[in-house]
Amino acid sequence: MTAFDRPFKPLPGIHSLFWKLACLLIAFCLLMIWLSLTWGRYMEQQVAYLSDEAKTTLSGYAVGAEQAWNRGGHAGVDAWIEALGKRERTWIGVIGTDLQSLSSYPLLDRENQRLTFLRGLEWPVGRHAKVLPWVKIPFPVNPELGSLVIELPQRFMPGRYKVFWRVVTYGVIPGLFTLLLCVGLYRLLIMPLNQLRAQANAWRADQLNTRLSQAATSRQDELGELGRAFDHMSERLQGTVVLQQQLLRDMSHELRTPLSRLRVACDSEQDLAPLRERLGREIDAMQRLVEDSLQLAWLDAERAPLPNEDIQIQALWDMLRENACFESDWPASRLPCLLGADCWVRGNLNALAQALENILRNAIRHSPADGVVRLDGRRDGDYWHLWLEDQGGGIDEQDLERIFAPFTRLDGSRPGDGGFGLGLSIARNAVQRQDGSLWAENTGVGLRVHLRLLAR
Repeated sequence: MTAFDRPFKPLPGIHSLFWKLACLLIAFCLLMIWLSLTWGRYMEQQVAYLSDEAKTTLSGYAVGAEQAWNRGGHAGVDAWIEALGKRERTWIGVIGTDLQSLSSYPLLDRENQRLTFLRGLEWPVGRHAKVLPWVKIPFPVNPELGSLVIELPQRFMPGRYKVFWRVVTYGVIPGLFTLLLCVGLYRLLIMPLNQLRAQANAWRADQLNTRLSQAATSRQDELGELGRAFDHMSERLQGTVVLQQQLLRDMSHELRTPLSRLRVACDSEQDLAPLRERLGREIDAMQRLVEDSLQLAWLDAERAPLPNEDIQIQALWDMLRENACFESDWPASRLPCLLGADCWVRGNLNALAQALENILRNAIRHSPADGVVRLDGRRDGDYWHLWLEDQGGGIDEQDLERIFAPFTRLDGSRPGDGGFGLGLSIARNAVQRQDGSLWAENTGVGLRVHLRLLAR
């Protein structure tokens, strides 16, 4: 069964392009989810939390504030705040556990209100805050004594490269992963389609021998089936063109001889009766040549299935034998059929009758004067294996396949004359159109032509 004869499937197969695309898109979505979780967490650390450098610096300030309190009390804290204020242009305070100032200067009301919104070093810092946050750092040695409170300097605010990281997060990285997805889709879909387009362009340029690459035709998905169909179509086109060219060459060659004889007969001065006989014989030969050539071309080009029916080979042989005996003056005893009445096959009656008739005529033509042509066979599973053998001496082994080519006549290898070398070619085409096969072998006495046909 070819790809064109397969029934429609409601669900795609395991090697379908649908599953490849689904896996690619699922992998892309999972990658983007993983990226949003991992990279998002990292970016949160970068833009919402204090850096390690800022934490180290602020912790050092807390150490200095505790040492100043231990050395000089309120006066020491005043001096330390004054010295630090020259370095950090921001509000600085040192408070006790009761939220009262440990310096000589009491806290103002607005400062007391800000003390209720203090942040620790490990807390996230609002990126959209209108005012700088206040950070509380307890004394490192004795936290019960007090804490350093400082309005976070602007240089310590996280997210200094906020625009850059936003561009990277929301632009560059998604763009790169989308580019990878496009590359995957290109390799999965566009590259095979480009190869099909190249082959179609080659056909347009009459390069019918162009074939797709092994990678394109070995795929197990729909594009692979399409590629194999393209290659099969290319072979069929090339074969059809070659056959047409061969038929034209052979027909022109075959028609040249009877036309020459007709010209000679017309120019001769023989009596009217022999002239008519000669003209009729040559016209009949040309008509038979044209009909056989057209039939061979039709059989090779026509691929629609033939209507099948049950055929009894014995009855078909009786009809063909009667016609053959009338044409050749052979007695029916020289054309025996050894098959029983149980030999039934499935096929097209007209096509099979024509194939057997051509084989029979070929066997009679090449048989000696007292020769016998017999039909025999056996059941072989779902098929009938038939063979028709003559006593014409056989042919060379290298010609066993060549005799099925159009216009093939073996010079002097078998006795007999007549014909244009089309009969066996027509027979093979007719049998193959019925899902059968036809071949030949030598028996030592003559030629045996085998037919393999579907049993009823």
